[in-house]
Amino acid sequence: MRRVHKVTCLAGDGLGPELMAEASRTLRKVARMHGFAIDDVHAPFGSEALTRSGHPLPASTRSAVLEAEAVLAADMGEPALGGVAAQLDLRARLTQVLCRRGDFMLLSPLDADSEEWTVEQAFRLARARRGRLVSVDGDAEWAALVDSTADEHDDVALEQVSLADAMRALAFEPRPLDVVVTGTAVAPALEELATGNEADDRLVAFARLAGNGPSVFAPAQREPADGAGHGVADPSSMLLAASLLLGEGLGERHAAETLRRALRHARINGSRPATIRRTLAATTRDFGDAVVSLLPSAHSNAEFVPSGVGWTEPPRSVGAGFAGPGAGASAA
Repeated sequence: MRRVHKVTCLAGDGLGPELMAEASRTLRKVARMHGFAIDDVHAPFGSEALTRSGHPLPASTRSAVLEAEAVLAADMGEPALGGVAAQLDLRARLTQVLCRRGDFMLLSPLDADSEEWTVEQAFRLARARRGRLVSVDGDAEWAALVDSTADEHDDVALEQVSLADAMRALAFEPRPLDVVVTGTAVAPALEELATGNEADDRLVAFARLAGNGPSVFAPAQREPADGAGHGVADPSSMLLAASLLLGEGLGERHAAETLRRALRHARINGSRPATIRRTLAATTRDFGDAVVSLLPSAHSNAEFVPSGVGWTEPPRSVGAGFAGPGAGASAA
């Protein structure tokens, strides 16, 4: 029998339902390709739930969250999500960034009590990806924690770098990066740099990882609410969140890679609503169709993978290998 993963979807109102619709159908398509199934439960949430039941997080939604393997939310900023988080064993913040010059993840603990768990997860995540981990030295105690954990992970190449080198790499030359782990003190500054480079066409998704029970995944980009109902919202960030959920929430890393490759190629082809919305040449559904149509060729077993869908960057040093903004621009 096929594996079945239960995912609770919290769409809320506004643009949430149309973005969630694209994520749900794409998840079901990629799951079918990889031999498992998604049981997606759409629970009332936020303003929608308040209108229907008088509470933004009704008991039925709380139960659906606790029974799920992972939670997909349309908006990480929704106040009702705080009620969801309070029920869960959330320990780390994970940010995935997809851009023209790289694909990397930034991981940091949500509090000091979760530092050891987060560092261990960073090594496991690096091993599952390209085997490279960059640690940003917040202080000597943090560096010692990372070093001691590294002794148990000989198959991961660790590089400890200064905050200045990490900031330059995140802003200008992300290609050497794979997984970056840092403490709570410097995490906000690094995340702002990692996600804020519009010239590099960066696509971002967030997660809150749980030690036990479901983790929470959501898009980073927030579309203008006045676009609700017009079918022109850009679902790219939502689809990246779905890919992140597959890999880090359900453990279906091959399916996550298939969706990520298809999403990257659809964006390279310029078919996403964010760039075409001005000419009314594409819709949310059009972009979703484009990603779904690319899933077969993005599959790791496909004989031919579309140009630009995926690549592997040879190992480079973040500290010594950084050549400045000029080098990054010429490589783009």
